[in-house]
Amino acid sequence: MTDIPERLPPQPGSLIGPVLLGVMPGQNPVVVEHAARMAALLGRPLVCAYADATVYPVDGTAGGPWAPIDPDGVDEDSEAIPRSLKASLTAQLAGADIEWSLVPLAGEPAHALAREAHALDASLIVVGTRDHTLASALKEMTSGSVARHLSHRQDRPVLVVPVNPRVPADDDDN
Repeated sequence: MTDIPERLPPQPGSLIGPVLLGVMPGQNPVVVEHAARMAALLGRPLVCAYADATVYPVDGTAGGPWAPIDPDGVDEDSEAIPRSLKASLTAQLAGADIEWSLVPLAGEPAHALAREAHALDASLIVVGTRDHTLASALKEMTSGSVARHLSHRQDRPVLVVPVNPRVPADDDDN
């Protein structure tokens, strides 16, 4: 039997980094609540990340420069993070006893969150499922699920928070 060191050296994806939360305007508040709870339980800061799919990272890094996919469609007054999202998160996290921040990301959300998780050495990534609407179903069929992409292509834990789960009344999984 070998001696077990008192403390193991930190490993990539260990629980030393912040909790990374993928956010978007109109997101169900339960996702933010669960992420804040996880950050508090782990004693880690919460980094809320908004990925804008209309821009791409120029140098491939998480926080590096970005450019619009359609330069003709750029609105001079547009912000990197929508005001409504900032206001919503500020109100929702006002009572939470955690350190938190909001960062803009560029590109497809799953890839952008994965890049940011790696750059931050995040402890885990938190995302929510989509609502059950026709638009959400079409979007998932065409671009896939962010949660699915992350869970299959990530070297750190991914917490998927169900939003309005649909469990059939005759579900007999007991």
